[in-house]
Amino acid sequence: MTFTKRAAAKLLLGTALAASMGTSAFADGHAKTKVGFVYVGPIGDGGWTFEHDKGRLAVEKEFGDSVETVFVESVAEGPDSERVMTQMALDGAELIFTTSFGYMDPTINVAKKFPNVKFEHATGYKRADNVSTYSARFYEGRAIQGHIAGSMTKSNIIGYIGSYPIPEVIRGINSAFIHARKVNPDVQFKIVWAYTWFDPAKEADAAKVLIEQGADVVLQHTDSTAPQAAAQEAGNVITFGQASDMGQYAPFPRVSSIIDDWAPYYIARVQAVKDGTWSSTDTWDGIGAGMVGIGEISDAVPADVKEQALALKASLADGSYHAFTGPLNKQDGTAFLADGETADDGTLAGMNFYVEGIEGDIPQ
Repeated sequence: MTFTKRAAAKLLLGTALAASMGTSAFADGHAKTKVGFVYVGPIGDGGWTFEHDKGRLAVEKEFGDSVETVFVESVAEGPDSERVMTQMALDGAELIFTTSFGYMDPTINVAKKFPNVKFEHATGYKRADNVSTYSARFYEGRAIQGHIAGSMTKSNIIGYIGSYPIPEVIRGINSAFIHARKVNPDVQFKIVWAYTWFDPAKEADAAKVLIEQGADVVLQHTDSTAPQAAAQEAGNVITFGQASDMGQYAPFPRVSSIIDDWAPYYIARVQAVKDGTWSSTDTWDGIGAGMVGIGEISDAVPADVKEQALALKASLADGSYHAFTGPLNKQDGTAFLADGETADDGTLAGMNFYVEGIEGDIPQ
C-alpha cells in the first residue's frame, strides 16, 4: 500500500470513529460534561479527601453516562497543584473542584488562563467570574464536640491537633474551647500544630504528645485516623471523627464525629454547568443545610450529656443559637462580643485570634 492509500485509510477510519461516537456519547446532541477534582490527600485517608471523593461518586451516580469525572489525589499545595489544574483544563474539564485551602492562589492563577472553565475552591475566599468558593461551618460541629469533651474530661486537659494556623482551624479551636468551658470552667486546651493535613505519622506523634501532657480528650483538624489509633492504644482517651465518621473506632475512643457531606453541593453545581446557569457564588453552609453532619453519639457518652449535645445541635441547625455568642473576650482580654451579640461572617472568615482562656500563641 502506498503512503497516499495509507493516509486515505486513516481518514476513513477517523470518519468511521467520529460516526460511531455520534451514536454513543453524543447521540442526544450533548457531549459528556467532564468534571475534575483535585485532592490534597489520598482518597483512602478516611477523612477529608475520602468525603470529597464520596461526593464525586455521588455525581457519577446522579448523572450516569452524561458526566465523566476525573481526579488526582495527594496533590501538594503550591506549584504542583497549579500544574494538575492546568492539565485538567487542557484535557477538557469544564468544571474543576479544588478541595484544599492552599489551592486558593493556584486556582485563581489557572482560572485566568482558562476563562471558559468553571472552578470551585473549597474553604478559600478569593473569587472571580469563573471561580466560586464553598465551605462548611465546621465550627458548629466543634461546638458540639467541645460540649461533650468538657463534660467528659476527668483531667480537665483537652488536646487539639491543628493542621495549619488559618482562620478555619482557629475558628474550630475557639468554638470547641468556648463550649467546653461553658460546661467545665476548669478546662484547659493544649494545642499541637502538625503543619500537615494528612500525615499519619505526624498526627500519631501529636496525639501521643498531648496524651503524655495529660489530655484525656483529643480533638483533631487533620485528616487521618492515626490519632484515633493512638488514643485507642493509650486507653481511656476520648476522640472525635474528623471530616468523616471514623466509626471503626466507635463506641470508644471515638464517641462522635463531624461529617462533611459535599454530595448535594457537587450535584447542584454540576447540574448548573449542564444547564448553563452556573455563576460565581460563595457558599457557607452548616448543620441546618446538611453540609455538616454529626456522627452518632456513642453510648460511651452519658445519657444526659448526649441529650444536651443533641439539643445544642438542634439549636444550631434552626438558627436559634449561634456558636459565637457574647459575652466573649479575645485572648488579650479586649472585648470581642458583647452580651447577646453574635459574630458576623466577615469576622469569622478572617479569625486570627484566640478567645480568652486559651494559652499560647498562634504561629505566624
